[in-house]
Amino acid sequence: MEWLKFWLTAALLILCLFALVSAVLGSKRFGFILNRVHAAGIGDTAAVFLGALGVAIELWQLFPALKLLLVVIFMWVTAPVSAHFLGLIEYHMNDHLEDYMRREDLNDHH
Repeated sequence: MEWLKFWLTAALLILCLFALVSAVLGSKRFGFILNRVHAAGIGDTAAVFLGALGVAIELWQLFPALKLLLVVIFMWVTAPVSAHFLGLIEYHMNDHLEDYMRREDLNDHH
């Protein structure tokens, strides 16, 4: 049972690291701020879930697992709200927002 816990925890923490690296690369690769916020929001939310699940499996106790669950719920509630807020700021403050959209999308809506 200990080996199973170890390998499951290791796999989840490696996936957590992969999610974090993907979020960082997505944030650096994308040029438009809304794409960056989306990449970071998805990556850090997935990483928090995978990391907390890995630690909860390794601890194998109810009370610490419940505390980690509260951290995950907090992140799942606050991360989309902050990403949405950043998107609204960009929408209202960027006068050249159309420059970042594809031209066929602009023509379809008129």
